[in-house]
Amino acid sequence: MSETQNRKADHLRICLDEDVQCRETTNGLENYRFTHCCLPELDRAEIDLTTPFLHKKLSAPILISSMTGGTDLAKTINYRLAAIAQHYQLAMGVGSQRVAVENPQVEDTFAIRAIAPDALLFANLGAVQLNYRYGIEECLRVVDLLEADALILHLNPLQEAVQTRGDINFRGLLDKIGVLCEKLPVPVIAKEVGNGISALMAQKLTEVGVKAIDVAGAGGTSWAKVESERAEDAKQRRLGKVFADWGIPTAECITAVRALSPEIPLIASGGLRNGLDIAKAIALGADLAGLALPFLQAANDSEDALHTLVEILIAEITTVLFCTGNANLMELRRSGALQKKVI
Repeated sequence: MSETQNRKADHLRICLDEDVQCRETTNGLENYRFTHCCLPELDRAEIDLTTPFLHKKLSAPILISSMTGGTDLAKTINYRLAAIAQHYQLAMGVGSQRVAVENPQVEDTFAIRAIAPDALLFANLGAVQLNYRYGIEECLRVVDLLEADALILHLNPLQEAVQTRGDINFRGLLDKIGVLCEKLPVPVIAKEVGNGISALMAQKLTEVGVKAIDVAGAGGTSWAKVESERAEDAKQRRLGKVFADWGIPTAECITAVRALSPEIPLIASGGLRNGLDIAKAIALGADLAGLALPFLQAANDSEDALHTLVEILIAEITTVLFCTGNANLMELRRSGALQKKVI
């Protein structure tokens, strides 16, 4: 396998087998609580979780976040996730497709459109690759491979700084992202990988043409920890440990970005683990909520486990709406039912 394929395999193994979650930094959602409504005046069976995003209608505000590709296990996981995205009409992103650009023999690990013909699918490349000989041609290639509805450009300076032989030249990327946004026939989504996007950076990204923001805040999987586990020398291992809890908590990212950009399509991810987290994220201003680790663990088990997970998530979100007296997600966001706890 190539170095990139080996890295992909390592990432899967470490995320599934090792403790690489943030410990000191939380996603911040625990600081909020819904006001219970003892008489909701609703039929729970009629609660509506549908939501539009980038011109497609989803049955629930759930994104199967970008995770993997490029190995046999990754292919199995992506195919199972795609089947679930199609069945429940959810959004789905794939992991970085750089591995397929480097090695076309693994393109089939990302070729999921036939399995999910109607799902909202996001292609994915690291933005920093625009400084390493990637351009419109490579971006079009990964979009076409997935027949994607949008392209995620992930922003991961800390991960690259900790990663052995990481790509660390981030100079001039904002202008290159802007040029890409002009030329690409699908929308561009900017996404962090677990350290958060501030309101100021979201504003700069949208000003150059980015159409949606995935804040991917701190509080979930720490990619500094992941890369520390893979490190080949003591310096990189220590970097990963020292910066294991670095970043802006997810809840802070959501509220700050939404306050500055009331209309930008906004995805909340970073440490979300259940339907209550999803509902809190929506109430704070997100349009979609992305989960990775829960889907990875279930997909590694079986497609049946994925069905169970999604049914549970939908039941949990629905219960929040029912017990706050809101018939749909827009009502939930406008209701003021989510309050910050008094400390």
